[in-house]
Amino acid sequence: MPCKRWGGPATELIMPTKVQFPQIEALTDGLSAVIGSKGSGGTRVNIMDRSPSVFASTYPSEIVTCRVGDRGEIKVYCKYMTGLGSSSYGHRGGLPYETEVYRRVLQASSLSLPKFYGAYEDVTTGDTWLVLEYLGDSLRIPKGPQPESILLAARWIGRFHAANAERLSGGLLPFLNRYDADYYLGWVHRTSEFSRGLGRKFPWVSPLCDRFEDLVGILLSSPPTIIHGEYYPHNILIKSGVIYPIDWESAAIAAGEIDLATLTEAWGTEISRRCELEYRQARWGEDSAAGFERRLSAARLYLSFRWLGERSDWTAGDGTVFYFEQLRSVGEELGLV
Repeated sequence: MPCKRWGGPATELIMPTKVQFPQIEALTDGLSAVIGSKGSGGTRVNIMDRSPSVFASTYPSEIVTCRVGDRGEIKVYCKYMTGLGSSSYGHRGGLPYETEVYRRVLQASSLSLPKFYGAYEDVTTGDTWLVLEYLGDSLRIPKGPQPESILLAARWIGRFHAANAERLSGGLLPFLNRYDADYYLGWVHRTSEFSRGLGRKFPWVSPLCDRFEDLVGILLSSPPTIIHGEYYPHNILIKSGVIYPIDWESAAIAAGEIDLATLTEAWGTEISRRCELEYRQARWGEDSAAGFERRLSAARLYLSFRWLGERSDWTAGDGTVFYFEQLRSVGEELGLV
């Protein structure tokens, strides 16, 4: 599998083939329930147009143009859970989980996000639908002007982490996944197992896996916040200079440096440093962030283990060379190799 420089070897940006989208009657009923308030004195939605999203990843999705009474035409982005996808050892929560993230975490945010219209469960199929505002004329971060776009994304996530660290201090959101020591070490143990036949090529991997356990405490040392979990540039839209992160099924309670590490994964030293400065300013202002650099390095090691420990065939494939290189370089930086 070819290397995906933004999102690891697991990321696919092409919609799966042979996808069954809802029939027009079912789609009309579902959207009427979500945005037309069918059954409660509201207006039934009329579907004007629909087209599959070319950027669908784990789940099929489409853009639907509909007319809603006096509100006129609106475009919505519909994402469907149809039995596809994988939990990735608890890393991803699936579409019902993402729906709860929008409902219970993101709706309360003052930051820029696609409008959450609601969710619908098809009683016939059991499928869950997520219905969001469609952001026309938006670009994925790699397609936006640089380095302005990537720096705006770093600033956005710093503000998000600051707001949600404060929110968590007032009480946890128990439905959210939480990265603990067992979670991190699971990826390390799988990487060690999956790379066992690569000892001649990467003799330093096994010792590094053994030593990473000492670094888990670093990732657990900072006050927790809510992270996106896969804050890669292809999961971030920019429109008219405004950032809109999407695809929140991997949201969790963890160290914020993980999102910064995913954002800057393949951008080179100069832009990464500028993103780090933007992030720190947005999250902490003029205050110093004790242990930030070491946590960020540990986060980069975790991300390498996370992708190398996803599937054994990926670990042995050509698409993971970047992650082995990152393991070694960061391991040397931390004195572990």
